[in-house]
Amino acid sequence: MLVTAAAQARLVDRVEQMHERFLDDRRAAMPALSDPFGVPKAARIVLEDPKERFRDGSHWHRNVTATVFWVGEQPSQNNPTPNTASAWDVNWQANFGGYDHPERRRGYLPADFTPALNPFYIALPYNDVVAGGHHRPEASEVIPWFWEDYRGEGISVCKGRWVAVHFNGRVCFAQWEDVGPFQVDHWQYVFGGETPRPNRNSAAGIDLSPAVRDYLGLRSGESVEWRFADAREVPAGPWFNWGGGAALPR
Repeated sequence: MLVTAAAQARLVDRVEQMHERFLDDRRAAMPALSDPFGVPKAARIVLEDPKERFRDGSHWHRNVTATVFWVGEQPSQNNPTPNTASAWDVNWQANFGGYDHPERRRGYLPADFTPALNPFYIALPYNDVVAGGHHRPEASEVIPWFWEDYRGEGISVCKGRWVAVHFNGRVCFAQWEDVGPFQVDHWQYVFGGETPRPNRNSAAGIDLSPAVRDYLGLRSGESVEWRFADAREVPAGPWFNWGGGAALPR
């Protein structure tokens, strides 16, 4: 049977139309086939307003009056609380190994014994634990590392935290081991941007041990800068090995 040229052209046109409809069907099905395993889309990076950024505690507190205190210090006009115990250790002096005499020194150590605890210690005016063995209501919200270091209700997550203290071009690293001077609840300063509250020691905002004092070469009442430090950034120094043991990183 002979096929005319016109009929052949119509046949070719129908074949092309069928092929185009087939391709349209396949294109519609492609999105479902392109990800057969349900791999999620790449996450979008969302930049938060810096003003809303959670406190990380890493900023420097500047122009803070520092006073010197020590394990075993007895009450005085400017130190109403005896330091035989700390806010977190009722046997602080016994566990330290003795009286950390501020004048009788052997290098960075007390002259009469080698301490069993780190002689590089400080105090800040916030206690995350209240009487009765509970954390303060705001503790989990204002302490940046609270849930990272949480070990149970009433167990301090502040005790032992590393702090960097700068004075006159020199930086000393020490551990947070007590609460003061004077205040116990000033989280707005310790973890925020407020200045220390007024007190009888020229609005002092940090207490330093004799070892910290001697390493920095300062006198009680001078101004320092300080900030919290992660254990991984604390360099080798006398605050890690002092002869009686090694400080535990936090």
